[in-house]
Amino acid sequence: MLFGQMSHQHISRINDVLYYIHKDISRDLPAKTLADVAAYSEQHFHRIFKSVVGESIHQYIRRTRMEYAANQLMFDTRSSVLEIANKCGFNSVSSFSRAFKATFDVAPGEWRKHDMQIANKPYLKDPDVAAGYLRVADLKLPSPKIVEVPERFAAYVRHVGYDRSIKNTWRILHAWASSEERDFSQQFGLHHSNPAWVELDKCRYVACIAIDAPIKVRGVVNQLVVPGGLHAVFRLQGVYGELLPQISKVLEQWLPASGFKLGSTPAYVHYHQNHFLDEQERFELDFYLPISFF
Repeated sequence: MLFGQMSHQHISRINDVLYYIHKDISRDLPAKTLADVAAYSEQHFHRIFKSVVGESIHQYIRRTRMEYAANQLMFDTRSSVLEIANKCGFNSVSSFSRAFKATFDVAPGEWRKHDMQIANKPYLKDPDVAAGYLRVADLKLPSPKIVEVPERFAAYVRHVGYDRSIKNTWRILHAWASSEERDFSQQFGLHHSNPAWVELDKCRYVACIAIDAPIKVRGVVNQLVVPGGLHAVFRLQGVYGELLPQISKVLEQWLPASGFKLGSTPAYVHYHQNHFLDEQERFELDFYLPISFF
């Protein structure tokens, strides 16, 4: 899980900040504004954020923006490097290039020359995902539905790392739902990271269930609004290890040819069968990819 032995109040307030950051990573995110979101003084906020998350607020935002920039550079080839740098809060290509190279070891221009369909992907280090990658290699993607999606009010638990340990996060959320007598049937997973170039142990995932009333006591379980807007929705199915390769196909094959741009809100899945809870580790879900025309 993301948090150690911290007070529920600290966890809840920092969760509010993380939600605010990921709601739109492309906007201006000054520390003073984030401290106000957490209801701390700015100095106290910096200390609490680092103790809860494990890195400074500036490091967290920089890393998250670089991951966002990597997606934009790869999948929005019509925008210039400067335009993408500006989206990520940089005023010059030189400062953006230094930050990007420090994160991915290559300059933004070189990154764009990568053929992601044949490049080594971090998730292939996981034997289950590597096996899944081979099994779905010739799988034809289903045609997506292009729909305007409403916002969804949800209870959630954050998790760092994309592997079977996510089961524990779902168990916590299920135990909470049972104790609160909440419906557990509408399950969602927010994918903040692209595992094609973010190491699996650093990928950020959020387990969510739809709720129809606010949470009275927040802590490890908190509440957020899953962003709405224009999405391409793909029905995907398979067994554990096959989902990430299928999502890669959507990003690397469908998106560049679609005429759409990748949106700045997180992609997410709506589980009809959750492989982290299913005994046979099977999944059937709708993958929601945020997209835009501009």
